[in-house]
Amino acid sequence: MPSTLVGPCEFREEIRKSRFITLAAPINSPADAQAFIEQNSDFNATHNCWAWKLGAQYRSTDDGEPGGTAGRPILAAIEAQDFDQVVVLVIRWYGGIQLGTGGLARAYGGGANKCLQQAARLPLINRVSLTLDCTFSELALVKLRLAELNGVVGNEDFLSNGVALSIAVGPEQIDTLQRQLSDLSRGRIVLQRKPDL
Repeated sequence: MPSTLVGPCEFREEIRKSRFITLAAPINSPADAQAFIEQNSDFNATHNCWAWKLGAQYRSTDDGEPGGTAGRPILAAIEAQDFDQVVVLVIRWYGGIQLGTGGLARAYGGGANKCLQQAARLPLINRVSLTLDCTFSELALVKLRLAELNGVVGNEDFLSNGVALSIAVGPEQIDTLQRQLSDLSRGRIVLQRKPDL
């Protein structure tokens, strides 16, 4: 099952006098990845190489290192550990000893691997977006049932006669949740799929 990171993480090492700092973080969009890279790149460093993966989208750069020796190994490390929605930035300060193309690929990919291996993972659960309406008195119980099924509440709109909720739950949990909510409301609460935009 693919995972993302619980939060930012970091790994530091020195290889033949070159200093490497690997930074990784969870992302929700390409803009998040770009913002992380811009905020954390050190423009006094020799190279700021990075890769990110977000579902079927991915990007990487070698930032002046020989082609294929930095960005691709970082991306390979993300994929090898079944991460998604993650950005990894490896900053290098050149130490005067050349590492060669194989050495560079091992240094960048290895730093990314070690950083991700030590990081706390958060499994990515595929969820379906739904809506429902409930009364104010039912709200706490609806949220409890949802939490028991590992679902999440998106928006809560408080109306004059109750609450309109946007929720997300695993596809295999929909029938169970519908049964529980029907029992709770004597059949009045009905889950509806959100239309695809």
